[in-house]
Amino acid sequence: MNPMLALRQYQKVNAHAQTSEANPHRLVQMLMEAGLDRIAQAKGAIGRKDIPAKGVLIGKAIEIVGGLREGLDMEKSADTLTRVDNLYIYMMQRLAEANIKSDPLILDEVSSLLGTVKEGWDAIAAH
Repeated sequence: MNPMLALRQYQKVNAHAQTSEANPHRLVQMLMEAGLDRIAQAKGAIGRKDIPAKGVLIGKAIEIVGGLREGLDMEKSADTLTRVDNLYIYMMQRLAEANIKSDPLILDEVSSLLGTVKEGWDAIAAH
C-alpha cells in the first residue's frame, strides 16, 4: 500500500469525523486553519518552483476565503461585518496576485491577515 495514499485517506476520514461533530463556530475555525495550511503549502510550492501545485493550493485558499466570506451574515449590516467582508475580498485579490507573481511575500501578508482574524474568532470561543 502507498503510505502517502493511506495518510491522505486517514486525513480525509479524520476531517470528516471532525466536521460531522463540529458546531458552526468550530467549522469556521477549521476553515481558517485549512486556509492557513493551503497558503503555507503554496509558499512551499513556490520555493520548490512547483507552479502547478502553487496554482492549485492558492486556488483552494481563495475558495476557502470565499467560503468564509459567504458565511458572513450581511443581513445584520453591521459596520464590522462590512469591514470583514472587505478584508476577505482584499485577501482573495492578494492571493490571486500572489499566484500570478509567484510572490511568497504576498502569501505571508494574507497569512498574517487571516491569522489575525482567526485569533479574534478563537477568542470568541473562549468566552
